Parts: sequence; structure tokens; C-alpha cells
Amino acid sequence: MEHAKTNSRRPWVVGVSGASGTPYAASVLRALIAAGEAVDLVVSRASRLTLLDETGIAFRDAHWRGDLAQWLARGADGKPDTFADVELSGVRYWPAGDLAAGPSSGSYPVKGMIVVPASTACVAGVALGLSKDLLQRAASVTLKERRRLVVAVRETPLSGQTLKHLVTLDEAGAVVLPASPAFYAGATHIQDLVDFVAGRVLDAAGVPHELYRRWAGDLGGGSRDED
Repeated sequence: MEHAKTNSRRPWVVGVSGASGTPYAASVLRALIAAGEAVDLVVSRASRLTLLDETGIAFRDAHWRGDLAQWLARGADGKPDTFADVELSGVRYWPAGDLAAGPSSGSYPVKGMIVVPASTACVAGVALGLSKDLLQRAASVTLKERRRLVVAVRETPLSGQTLKHLVTLDEAGAVVLPASPAFYAGATHIQDLVDFVAGRVLDAAGVPHELYRRWAGDLGGGSRDED
């Protein structure tokens, strides 16, 4: 029974790299969980420094569940307890240094992978197939297995070398999605801009959500209150 239960679980792997933009990752994670999706989480070593700097949260392997709950409760404006408690029973955490983890193998059943935010170092590592940590290895496995890989790159400006790496990922089948907020959805708060990017990430992954107001062909719709 346990073997059958394990095989029936098909999570989304979410990799968080060291680029600025941890609120994007939090919004994606909350929406995946709200959609009833299972999640396998990989947090790179560099991203822990970014998370500490942007939120004050120290993400620890031994206390990942409590640290994750604190992170997901925080709004993009830094206010704690902005969001209600998120159910984490469907989340499995893998340390970034564990190259024997489930997502390191193509035989491990997953729906695909989302890297959010994706640093240029992460982009280079995946494009070159370096697999220096579990995040890069899982992304490489996702590509070789022809599964959906969404890379939400968060960097500006982009160097020529990074642009070449992004083209390589695109040619390999990944969806390259710059973390570029739009304003037609009527954003009035920083969380709205964050949720727009997270929503576009989930659109690319094919996961339903209600994170932003979609374009309906009505000019000026973003500047008016919803009915």
C-alpha cells in the first residue's frame, strides 16, 4: 500500500535560487498548495542568504517546516502574518546538498519543475548541465525527461552570456519567464505585482489560480474597481 501511495504522488518541484525575489517564490508556493498540488521544495544555499536579507527568516534544514510556514505567512511588503496558515502536509523538503534525493532521478515521478526566482548563476548551471547541487540537477533531469521546466529569471540588466544561456534553455524546452510585473491588472499594492508574476509562472506550468485579473480586451479595465 505504501509503495502504491508513493507512486501516486506527482509533485511540482519548486527550486528557489539566490536571486532577489523571495516573495515571488512564496506566492507561487501558496498558489500551488491552494490548487491542491503536491510540492517538493529545494532551497539553494545562496537563496537562504537572500531570504534572510529580504525577510529576516533563517531557513534551516532541521526546522524547515516552521521556517517555511513563517515565510509563507509574510506579505511582499514584509509584514508578518499577512496570510493565513498554509497547509504544508503536501510539501516535501529536500536539502540542496542531497544529490541522492528523489528529484535527482528521472524515475522519480513529478509533474515538472519551477525555478523561482532564478539567478543568472542558476541559469548558467542548468544551461551547461553542471548539476552542482540538487536544484541544478533536478532542473537538468526535468529537461532530459521532457517535462515542463519554468525558469523565472530575476536579473537586470542581462549580459550577453546570460542571454545565450537563456536561449539554450529555451531550445532545450524550458519556458523562460522573466520576473516582469505588468500594470494592466490594476495593481494597488506590491503584493499585486508579485502575484502577477507568480500567476504568469503558474500559467506557464498549467496550474489554475486566481492571483491576478486577466486581460479581457477592455481598455482601462485595470484602472477601475471590479464589479
